[in-house]
Amino acid sequence: MMAEIKMDSDQEILREAEEVLRVHQGPAKATHFWIVWSGGTGDYLQMKETLFKGETVDNLYEKTKG
Repeated sequence: MMAEIKMDSDQEILREAEEVLRVHQGPAKATHFWIVWSGGTGDYLQMKETLFKGETVDNLYEKTKG
């Protein structure tokens, strides 16, 4: 008897990868990566909403100030 293997959907894998990048690289670098990697295609506004959810301009400034 073979065990059934559950595969995540492409969208779930991309969502998880997006979260890893955002957490470990920060919103600015994660966004830059996705733009470069995807050739600038897709819905940036939707991605921006996901990446910067709950962020303020002041908060992002502090994170990027270095």
